[in-house]
Amino acid sequence: MTFQELQPKISAIISENESNRDEKLLAVCQLLNENVEYYNWVGFYFANHDAKTLHLGPYVGAETDHTVIPFGKGICGQVAESNANFVVPDVKAQDNYIACSLTVKSEIVVPLFVNGVNIGQIDIDSHVIDPFTEADERFLEFVNQEVAKLF
Repeated sequence: MTFQELQPKISAIISENESNRDEKLLAVCQLLNENVEYYNWVGFYFANHDAKTLHLGPYVGAETDHTVIPFGKGICGQVAESNANFVVPDVKAQDNYIACSLTVKSEIVVPLFVNGVNIGQIDIDSHVIDPFTEADERFLEFVNQEVAKLF
């Protein structure tokens, strides 16, 4: 399924009235994981600005020990500080990478803004080296714009 075909499905999940926020976030993760071949782990992290930590929210994929990540640590922690997308074509080439699994080859993290504040991010791991393009970035920015409506 193309990103263009997925966009209305994301919007439909967000606007649906029967589910709570975490159920909607999980549904978004499932949709992406099932319909983008190289999205092998899809999840959300949310910021605690007082503690300067990220906390794992709904996700789909292999279990992770990384349920709390300090700002600045790993790719997700860097995005919490930079407020910018971070695409990692090859995780082995990153000095500040927190290894989740040997099967993870690349990662993309896109911050989630609500009223101009970075409240979290969507994090995607792939078992393929260098699959992410600018189209992935734009699509995930769209996903986060929709998700922001839940806050």
